[in-house]
Formats: sequence, C-alpha cells, structure tokens
Amino acid sequence: MKMRTTRGAGIVAAVAALVTVAAGGVAFGTSGSGASGAVTSRGTADEKIKTRGNQPFDVVNQTVTIQPGGHTGWHSHPGLAIVVVKSGNFTLYDGADTTCSPEVVLPGHVFVDRGYGDVHIARNEGSVPTELHVTYLDVPVGGAFRLDAASPGNCHF
Repeated sequence: MKMRTTRGAGIVAAVAALVTVAAGGVAFGTSGSGASGAVTSRGTADEKIKTRGNQPFDVVNQTVTIQPGGHTGWHSHPGLAIVVVKSGNFTLYDGADTTCSPEVVLPGHVFVDRGYGDVHIARNEGSVPTELHVTYLDVPVGGAFRLDAASPGNCHF
C-alpha cells in the first residue's frame, strides 16, 4: 500500500490565476468590499500543473463527502482534478494497475488526478466520513467534469 505524502505550495493562487484566465477577466490588485471568503481546506502540492491548453475551458469546484464504506464508482475526468483531503482519508485504486494496489491519501494532502481518461475509484475504507475539495480543470465549456466508466476488472471488492 502506498501512502500519499505529496505536499506543495501555491495551489490556491494557481487555480485563482487559471480561473481569471479562463473567465477572460482581469485580476485586480485592490482589496474587496462586501465580499468574504473562507479557506475551506488547504493542502500542499509539489507537482506542477499543466493543462492541455484548450481555450476556453471551465474550472469547476466541488465538495465531495464519502461516508465510511462508500465509494465514487469507477470514473475518469476530461482534464486534471486537484483533490485536497480536508478530513478523513480515501483509498485510490487505478484502473490501469493490474495488481489493484491501494494508495491512501491522508488529511491535508493533495492528490493530482491526471485525468484525460485515467479510470479510477476512490473508496472510504476508514471509520469516519471523508471530505474532499476538488478543483477540475480543462472541463469542456458547459460539459461534464466526471465521466462514468465500467469497472476495468482489476479490483475485486
């Protein structure tokens, strides 16, 4: 079993810059007024983020909760997905891994899903709910950010 220990910096700034570029907007350097925000989760990633570069594309943010014993089902994404584990942990299984080796991702860590057809499943094999904050990049404008997939047959749960 692999344990995810990837930690990196600047994920919020990178995503904010991508959102600004994707929206075709201009970044403003002044303080806001009448707006507030709270960081809901934070993780550190060492991996550089590179998209296909297709323009325009949607950026989608989602909070995902997986109850103990629950799972996401087999799926892929049209582009990168940056997953921050806020609480609990999840076990990831890669559809291309013939040995079905689990990779556990712990709270405060970041998992970068390479997307582009990489079929996988995330399972909560712990005893407490898992909360994930996910940012999907390179999503076709107005399109799906999750693509359901058939079980590749490498894992027998």
